[in-house]
Amino acid sequence: MDLTGKVAIVTGSGRGLGLGYATELARSGASVVINDVDASVAEEAVRSITDAGGRAVAEVVAVGTSEAAQALVDRAVNEFGRLDILVNNAGILRDSTLWKMTDDQFDNVIATHLRGTFTCTRAAAIKLREQGEGGRIICVGSPTGQAGNFGQTNYAAAKAGIVGMVRTWALELARAQITVNAIVPVAITGMTETAPFLKPYIDAMETGGPLAEYGRRELSLGSPQDTAGVVAFLASDTAAGINGQVVGIGGDRLALWTHPTEAVVQFADGTGWSADAIAGVWPEAFAGSQQRVGQEFPEPPK
Repeated sequence: MDLTGKVAIVTGSGRGLGLGYATELARSGASVVINDVDASVAEEAVRSITDAGGRAVAEVVAVGTSEAAQALVDRAVNEFGRLDILVNNAGILRDSTLWKMTDDQFDNVIATHLRGTFTCTRAAAIKLREQGEGGRIICVGSPTGQAGNFGQTNYAAAKAGIVGMVRTWALELARAQITVNAIVPVAITGMTETAPFLKPYIDAMETGGPLAEYGRRELSLGSPQDTAGVVAFLASDTAAGINGQVVGIGGDRLALWTHPTEAVVQFADGTGWSADAIAGVWPEAFAGSQQRVGQEFPEPPK
């Protein structure tokens, strides 16, 4: 993808997935605004890009507020003259079961992921519409937001909400030729490598073999760089016709997620549905089509 002359903001890009996205955008020719809450981490990310011949600057700010979002847009415009691409990646985890989760744990995750995606997209959309030349907005979802995950009420709510906003923004911004899509990435990062059930697969990545292949194909496990290509693709002119979609990426796996839709429909004959009537029809018409929760994977190789 040739992104020469394009200017991108990547939130939460000091390390991990965000740095992978920023690096790939810069490698493709875009100038990049790196964002992190840690100045030293942000500057190191900038150096890694500029040392490779790319163009990047750092904006150290905690994503969430309107002021932070505007600071990011202003930095892009002041440094590089315009804005073309926004990647909403910034996020935190505060995992806990429902009955133990505190208000602060819930609010902090929502503020960074959901509100941060909203405020940054609003600020970017205003600038992109003002420029009148279209643009690309890419928001980062999660398998947890698609299917749920034990102990992640806050994160699941935020990531599901992001996908809902993406579908709405895709409608609202289409006339301005601004596409809005979500990605659902999976990669080995500081956030995932501590999960006990993933350790055998992460270890296998170094040695190869069936377990590593299973991890890359069925669990979508790989490096952050394995997820970066879809960001450069969706940011490019090649993807101008892709809007409001949710694309999964990770390891050797690329997928297009469906939108929620009715799985089974039954009609009453002008009487509406009483509780007893629902109980009578449910076992035969609906029970077999009930939807799973959580992620399910085939048996790993022995």
